[in-house]
Amino acid sequence: MMPDMASSATQDQLPKSYSPSESEPAIRSRWESAGLGHVEPGDGSAFSILIPPPNVTAALHLGHALNNTLQDILIRYHRLRGDRTLWMPGTDHAGIATQSVVEKRLALEGTRRVDMTREAFVERTQAWKDEYEATIIEQLRQMGASCDWDRVRFTMDPVCTAAVRTAFFTLFSDGLIDRGKRLVNWDPVTMTALADDEVEMETVAGHMYELKYPLSDGSGHVTVATTRPETMLGDTAVAINPADPRAEALRGKSIRLPIVDREIPIVEDDYVIMPGVGDDPKAAFATGFLKVTPAHDPNDWDIGQRHDLDVINVMAPDGTISDRHGWDDANEASAPFIGLSREAAREAIIEWFRSHDLLERIRDYEHAVGHSYRSHVPIEPYLSDQWYVRVTDDRLGGEALRAMDPNQHEGTPPARSDGTVHEQDGGLRFTPDRYARTFQNWHEQLRDWCISRQLWWGHRIPVWSRTFPLSDAGAIEGDGLVHDTDGCTLPCADGAVEGRATMLRIDRANDEVVVFACVDHDRGELESELEAAGYVQDEDVLDTWFSSALWPLSTMGWPDPSAFEGMEGMLDTFNPTSVLTTAREIITLWVSRMVMFNRYFRGGVLPFTDVAIHPMIQDGHGQKMSKSLGNGVDPRDIIRTHSADALRFVMASIATATQDVRLPLDLICPHTGKTFTPEFITTSAGHVVTAPVQSCPDGSGREMATVYGVLSGETEVTDERPMGINSSSKFDLGRNFATKLFNATRFALSRVESPAAAVDPSGLGLVDRWMLHRLRTVTAQIEEAIAEFQVHRYAESIYDLVWRDFCDWYLESIKPTVADDPAQQQVLRSVLDAILRLVHPLCPFVTETLHPHVRDAGQGGVTGLELASSELLAEGHWPRIDAGLADPDVDATFERLQALVNEVRRARAEQGLGPRDKIDLFAPAPVRDLIDLASEAVHTMLVADSVADAQDAPDGGWSVVFEGHTIRGASSLGAVDLEAEAARLTAKVTECARAVEGFQKRLANPSYVERAPEHVVNETRQKLVEAEGDLEAANAALLRVQEAMP
Repeated sequence: MMPDMASSATQDQLPKSYSPSESEPAIRSRWESAGLGHVEPGDGSAFSILIPPPNVTAALHLGHALNNTLQDILIRYHRLRGDRTLWMPGTDHAGIATQSVVEKRLALEGTRRVDMTREAFVERTQAWKDEYEATIIEQLRQMGASCDWDRVRFTMDPVCTAAVRTAFFTLFSDGLIDRGKRLVNWDPVTMTALADDEVEMETVAGHMYELKYPLSDGSGHVTVATTRPETMLGDTAVAINPADPRAEALRGKSIRLPIVDREIPIVEDDYVIMPGVGDDPKAAFATGFLKVTPAHDPNDWDIGQRHDLDVINVMAPDGTISDRHGWDDANEASAPFIGLSREAAREAIIEWFRSHDLLERIRDYEHAVGHSYRSHVPIEPYLSDQWYVRVTDDRLGGEALRAMDPNQHEGTPPARSDGTVHEQDGGLRFTPDRYARTFQNWHEQLRDWCISRQLWWGHRIPVWSRTFPLSDAGAIEGDGLVHDTDGCTLPCADGAVEGRATMLRIDRANDEVVVFACVDHDRGELESELEAAGYVQDEDVLDTWFSSALWPLSTMGWPDPSAFEGMEGMLDTFNPTSVLTTAREIITLWVSRMVMFNRYFRGGVLPFTDVAIHPMIQDGHGQKMSKSLGNGVDPRDIIRTHSADALRFVMASIATATQDVRLPLDLICPHTGKTFTPEFITTSAGHVVTAPVQSCPDGSGREMATVYGVLSGETEVTDERPMGINSSSKFDLGRNFATKLFNATRFALSRVESPAAAVDPSGLGLVDRWMLHRLRTVTAQIEEAIAEFQVHRYAESIYDLVWRDFCDWYLESIKPTVADDPAQQQVLRSVLDAILRLVHPLCPFVTETLHPHVRDAGQGGVTGLELASSELLAEGHWPRIDAGLADPDVDATFERLQALVNEVRRARAEQGLGPRDKIDLFAPAPVRDLIDLASEAVHTMLVADSVADAQDAPDGGWSVVFEGHTIRGASSLGAVDLEAEAARLTAKVTECARAVEGFQKRLANPSYVERAPEHVVNETRQKLVEAEGDLEAANAALLRVQEAMP
């Protein structure tokens, strides 16, 4: 056959080396021109993922790179499989985080938020959002994310805003949203409430202070123990356990509170821990008397509710001591403490107690303290009016538990009150399954969700309110929060108006009633009516997670897809989505709420059927990567230095089912471009960080700054001291893999000149049939790994297939035969084509670069291997491989040849033979018969001139033991060093003897023989026979050498 001229021309265009910096932008352009990723709703098998929307506060970090790599692998795989595939991108407005960073930027400009109008601040924040959203989208594109870029969503865009308004209105109308004055988690830095799952517990080394509180009647004192003496200004009782022997004598007595001079009761409550009683570690520090501050501790709040105690708030929203937020009896003695921070007030109050001889002692005490997940300062339990979603209602919390796969739910989920079962009950699965327990525990201990935030950036709460005299309200009943407004005659209080829902807060003690009116989306006329009647919209915004909880719905046009272009049919086709890929830290923050909201608003439909939890990335010292430690790695730097495919390959490889993975930090020298391990130091806080200044690894004395050094202020970047780039040598693995694949493809194509049009695998030789077997086997492994969301297994399997099977063995084996064998050329071309398809979801850029060259080398023609052609590999087809191509017998035979080749290669190396030094082998008939199955391949890989009968072996050669046979070898370099050969064979005898002993011990163990599966025991017996044969052959070879020695 004549060579394919088109093929040759294409091969000429393939450069000698792979340049990702040149290829990747060109490939991205081709994908985008083709509209890769865009999909319309419709019939057929669908696979969909919604990106967990990153916050618009900053650029993406390595954790995002991991998450999005895993998602893109799943998306590209299912697209190749022919599914209707949607990967919808988007970003989150991140209320607290974004407002905080914008306020910091304003501060640098000498401006404060409160100096601006709300509208002006929101406009400024929107500009920040636009800037960083563009950065995030570009990062995703650089990483190769094949999203539907026509459907980019933002949690505050018109589509999502409509969903937020309608969801809030629906929950309000259905009695699932309440307003109340409760103790909330308060962040004194951002000055907003936080939900329970936005509080991170941290162990701190603090103190237990023991304070003397005098009895009002002058008969003595009690000693309270507290970690927070600054809150004593708000104490309204002292509690003692009724089982405490001292309780009876103190019954009916009261305390004269120091400093404030407030008389407070002594109450009896079972919550109080008695000193030295029970196994609670706190008992060792307890005095038996508990100061009760209902306004500043959740447990004290509960005690206060049980005993009807006063609630006195002694702090301002910024955490300073204040008499303007509910503290009415502040006296002259309290004045020195007003205006102090919590920390300063603690010191001052302790000093006051010390100077008045009321400080009994201070003990070191390590305990857990809640910190804000945003500002990272201790949260303050704070009494405040807030809005809540009643997630404890069975319609929300119960539905989440009923969603769980019954095999992952411990016990029985709560039944619906009407006894009904929904078809999607039990349809939610977690991988790894241990995280299902996290989900279940959270919902079994759920508290109502505080959803109001004291911010300007976010979805403003769509509730208007006005306070009226109770006497003007007409015949209304009840006290407190009332959802039934029948009989209320106040303006706009009628809840029967379409698009408006109302509830009342009746305060009969103060003769007041507050009307709360909630307005649905796109009902501007009702908003105007309310404002004309003197109603004012709530100043707060919704918790960011409220809009995030609607993400699977809002992104697809709920509640009315027809109102937005391109949305019709999206919910029907893609809700529920297929899988949510995320980190464990937001199972409670996000996964929980999406399940509750999707099921509630769509009548029991799940938001997704699988939740795949990936590990967290830590640095090499086991620390979380964070900006403050300067140990983060920017994905863009890895793309510049290694390539997007290298980044993706390593991200997939480390995404094991274990909890966390470590990525050791290296530096790239800005002077030389060399990667090196930096010097590390330990900070006073115990963190391991890069030393602020590093020396150039070439010994020239030049210096560089580190990210930590700049952030800590210990150094700065100058022309003489430029910034070192954080990196990790682990990414070399991915770069090497992509390079290996490129070079192997270039070599293979140079051998494909006249491939046969059609090849029947049954007529192929051992090597080709083995390669087709390995292709079929690994493809099945990959499909199983992806189905189980074990992407690291996919990476491991494809690495072995490409690097070891294809490059190390197959290409080496066919070198002497492929040029003159059209059938083998077709196998080579077809296997290479299939490999590119298998690798593509993992490394899309290099495979797309190579695809046209392989495609132009001819059509696939191996029976049982279907490779449909396509212009773009990304829009192509997953290889369909007939199960008949799997041949375990061929695999077993080739494994024997591999073992033979490895043994002889090892002996060659030990003899000091170079890669071009030829040898002659002398083997018994069984070994020669094995070699004959792939004679030319074996000769080539062993650099062997001939394989002759063992009886013809010359004296002085070296020996190899294989399957109980002795193979002799000789080379043109002359006689063998007999002493070295004897030493080598002695080691071999020892190795074989240990193997025999191990198998014998295993088979002598009755427990093993009786309990292990029969086929396993039989395999062990066979291995013992083989090991005994190897031992016998090794001893015989050693004896011959010893006899030849002088």
